Amino acid sequence: MIEPSKHQPNPAAQRDAIDISDFVYAATGARIRRLTMPDGAHWFPAADVCKQLGHSNSRQALSDHLPEEHRDILETVSGAYGLGIPAGREWRRDLNLIDLQGLILLVNACTKPACAPFKQWVAEVIETVQREGSYTLEEAEVQPADPAAPIAYAMPEQVAEAIVRLEERNLQADEQLAVAQHESLALQRETLETQRTMVETQRTMAEMQHTVVDMQRTIIEMQRETLTAQQAIAQAMERIANRLDTLALDRPAPTAALSANPTTEAVLADWRQRLSVTADVWAVAVVIAPVLVEEGELRQPLESIAARTGLSVHRVNECLRLLRKHSCIHSRGGTEDGAPVYVLNPS
Repeated sequence: MIEPSKHQPNPAAQRDAIDISDFVYAATGARIRRLTMPDGAHWFPAADVCKQLGHSNSRQALSDHLPEEHRDILETVSGAYGLGIPAGREWRRDLNLIDLQGLILLVNACTKPACAPFKQWVAEVIETVQREGSYTLEEAEVQPADPAAPIAYAMPEQVAEAIVRLEERNLQADEQLAVAQHESLALQRETLETQRTMVETQRTMAEMQHTVVDMQRTIIEMQRETLTAQQAIAQAMERIANRLDTLALDRPAPTAALSANPTTEAVLADWRQRLSVTADVWAVAVVIAPVLVEEGELRQPLESIAARTGLSVHRVNECLRLLRKHSCIHSRGGTEDGAPVYVLNPS
């Protein structure tokens, strides 16, 4: 991110009513690079936004759906604030940028199903403004303890649900990627074992060739000998056969694959079978399942889960109680700070 000038306010001090990362993620289904200016304005690389929204021709998409006032180039935007341009090819001076309104216009022009919940929320905001003259976010049930801190707002339902669905899709993609990686690793191990077997076979064949050469010499000599020599040849052949049998018996058997640990996908599938999952319960399940699988237990405060799901602390507690009731999780005391500790119930 571009570093702010010492003479400008710090962008970190600016606070959006809805976290800009969550807002953009709900709108586009991706974490898109952005530049946040000292006045709190957000700018995004046009190519990044068009790529995530499925616009194959970014120039045409900007021309068709975006007025000039919502796009600019990096050099002009940064120069207006006295900021330097980051080094590297990704942040060249002529990089096309669009502002937040431009991003919303491109989302509204997108036909991807993943953008539908966000577009529905935008339509609801416009209808509310037309009907009531304004649109106000609901305040979150849990507010910051510091009296000087800004008011915390609850995330709109459509935005929260879109984020949950997108995170679920990402979890499924991660699970599929993990399976593919495991399969690739198994294939690599199998290939390595095959290569080792081939090397061992080649060594055996070389030894056999040397043995055959010795046998041929022995046969030539033994042809001049009597029946005793012919019996010696038969014994030599029997030794070779025994040696081949020994090599075959000594070849190591392939090792069985280790059984896999439960995955987040398997845990969520099991929970779906145990209870009728509503949107809020599923939002909590998607947040806590990866933590339970990876760390073995959940020690997060209810406020942290509420912040990630957009639900109230009371509703998060009700969802956890429902998961306990259906034997998806069970309690294991609490932390020193008073946060409850949960672990997975064995299947």
